[in-house]
Amino acid sequence: MFVVSLNYVAELTEVDKCIDAHVAYLDKYYSLGKFVLSGRKVPRTGGVILMDCDSREEVDVIIEEDPFFKAKVAEYAVTEFIPTLSAAGLEQFTAANRR
Repeated sequence: MFVVSLNYVAELTEVDKCIDAHVAYLDKYYSLGKFVLSGRKVPRTGGVILMDCDSREEVDVIIEEDPFFKAKVAEYAVTEFIPTLSAAGLEQFTAANRR
């Protein structure tokens, strides 16, 4: 499991030009089961994506498809973690229940 923290490095007017394409990108990876949660930071300085990927290399490939990455309006910090506990309904993401 990976936490991806996006930080905007451009004005919000530039970020907003990429929003529709970014939402399509999110939809794609939700449909493929790679994204678990995502959303904006408050204040709006970037966003966070929780990814269910098998490797850091897979995460990097997916990030490179993000329109924010392509437009150079965001930087990405990636943290891998091993979930050991979860809320009800999310047990499939814990290490004991991984594929």
